[in-house]
Amino acid sequence: MRSGLGVVSPLTAVDVKVRVEGQLQRIAFAEGQDVKAGDVLATIDPRPYEAAVAQAQADYDKELAQLEQAKIDDARARKLTTTGSGTTQAAQTAAAQVKVMDATAASGKAVLDTAKLNLEFATITAPISGRVGLRQQQEGAILHATDTSGVVTVTQMRPIAVEFSLTQDDLPDLIAGQAKGPLLVQAFSRDGAKHLADGKLSAVDSQVDSSTGMVKLKAVFANDDLTLWPGELITANIRLRTDPNATVVPSSAIQNGQTGPYVFVVKPDNKVSTASVATGGAYSGLVAITQGIASGETVVTSGQSRLSDGTFVSTENADGKKLAAVGEEKVQ
Repeated sequence: MRSGLGVVSPLTAVDVKVRVEGQLQRIAFAEGQDVKAGDVLATIDPRPYEAAVAQAQADYDKELAQLEQAKIDDARARKLTTTGSGTTQAAQTAAAQVKVMDATAASGKAVLDTAKLNLEFATITAPISGRVGLRQQQEGAILHATDTSGVVTVTQMRPIAVEFSLTQDDLPDLIAGQAKGPLLVQAFSRDGAKHLADGKLSAVDSQVDSSTGMVKLKAVFANDDLTLWPGELITANIRLRTDPNATVVPSSAIQNGQTGPYVFVVKPDNKVSTASVATGGAYSGLVAITQGIASGETVVTSGQSRLSDGTFVSTENADGKKLAAVGEEKVQ
């Protein structure tokens, strides 16, 4: 198990801005409200855009009528040419006029579509589902598409992500564990005292920060009960590997000498002796022992400075100091 300080970050957060300029006529949301994609958030005064649609529609209708007349003239000119009553030049001119009016009508249709689109933009809707923040504009304000601030920010809350970092030394275990399936990540309060949520590792950054030797990770949490909040600082614990039946001792039992780590083992006659040990991973105040002592032995966890080989000790709550082969203990 490894731990790192992390920051809760939304998978998506959108600053909702206007796409057409005008007076902010109505705000349709309450601050802190949950919204769904497509819900109306605000409206810009639509009257100028309604008038533009009406004008564009009239122009388009006129151009369609002119196109229809040009087609009639073209048909008449071709008929006269066939019977010898008209000239080829007149027929060609009529055919060209049809093409001109057809292009004019297509241009008018594009203008009409643009006008309708601008009228649609006058109604501001939520681009994603999430929670709205504090309003950034007031009703009656004149807004422009070039404004730096939007109307409100919509933040996706479910699911949500946590970004944290581990050292580059953990990369081999990270890659190996992720290859077997998403690794479990637990979110705790910043001081590590309160468990907040469980999630899964979703991504390992593609590079290590050369200045710190840390690699960034991202985990995703369902966050159905909203225990995680964007911007919140948390402690992220990630389980890299499971060592079943690991022998562990309290970290306070480990001493360091010239020859390496060792512990004081209490013998049946209540005398202590030193035992050199090889340690493995550590987690939550426990250290895995891979070599040097056996399961069931009793170790000293305090007062080691007063001890030497052969010192007689009296133990209290000895059962609590006995080693045990802990089934499925996670020590890395």
